Amino acid sequence: MITTPLDSAILNSKEQYVFYHKMVDFVLKELIVSVQQEQLCSHQELLIFKQYSDLLLYSIEAMRIKYMYDEEDNMKVDLTDSGFPNYLEFRYLYNDLELKNEYVEKLTGKETLQKEFLNTLLKTRQPIKRDKLFQAASIVYYNSVNQRYIFNKFVQGKIVETPKNSHANLMTSWSFYDVSTNRPYICYMYFNYDGTRVLDEKEGIYKVLKETADRDMALDTMAYSIDRKLPKIEPKYIKRIDLGPFHNVFAKDENEITHAILAGIAKKEIPLESYAFSLKIDEVFSGDTFKEGGFFSKQTMQKWSDVIKQKYVFAPHRIIQLLHNQVPRVLDELAKKPILMADFK
Repeated sequence: MITTPLDSAILNSKEQYVFYHKMVDFVLKELIVSVQQEQLCSHQELLIFKQYSDLLLYSIEAMRIKYMYDEEDNMKVDLTDSGFPNYLEFRYLYNDLELKNEYVEKLTGKETLQKEFLNTLLKTRQPIKRDKLFQAASIVYYNSVNQRYIFNKFVQGKIVETPKNSHANLMTSWSFYDVSTNRPYICYMYFNYDGTRVLDEKEGIYKVLKETADRDMALDTMAYSIDRKLPKIEPKYIKRIDLGPFHNVFAKDENEITHAILAGIAKKEIPLESYAFSLKIDEVFSGDTFKEGGFFSKQTMQKWSDVIKQKYVFAPHRIIQLLHNQVPRVLDELAKKPILMADFK
């Protein structure tokens, strides 16, 4: 069992890096299963949800390798309503790998380091020094981590056809890591296209989404802006999934669920590995249309519904009991009762 100061927001030991990564990995995989079982996403949406989650897990694993033996820097878990790494950590990863070749040239050769390790362990029978372990981790980091798979500030999905009886004929997705909330978001847009080749509009669609829908904002505002900037397509339904906060021992936010869990851990009522995961789904639908613009340049626009907002909490049985006792009013605001997930051990 590792000890974690409740007033600390950084991971500063090998044990904490391993613990945090295993916890995030476990919880996100459990979340995918639960989202499917609760039918919060269609089958097509779920496959995309998993792809973005894999990018997030890949990035956090890269952080674990990068920082585990680093004596100068530590990975920061965000202090806002998050529980995930600070958004700058993802930026640092991306920037590091931009300069990959420059860093690799400065590293001790892999074979040389292996010989030093064998000599230390077999001949002198001494433990490997931390700076040497950091060198080895750096070699693994720069030679194995692929920049393409880092969860960047904005990640664009493909345009795909949708199954029959969907909201529209086509769908695209995107994901972003919001700077203000330090949480990942996954978005889906269903739309129709009257032309013959939607791929001719692909670059324009991607450009508008990256410029217009890369941050947390009112979903109807986002929908209107996308609709106005893309006159050749007809958006019909937009869905946004807000992943988090991830309530765990490393989170230090003001969220009532986080506080209940931290208090329970401090009083030793629940184990250190206790967690809960909040998830929010916002949806907006288009209905009638209206004309906007001048006499000679009118554009047909969609009228959007009020935003449908739904909150969910996922947690193991013991934590659900704790939350019912400590924060019942928070649970009353959920779209359905807390959703059961497995204990992390």
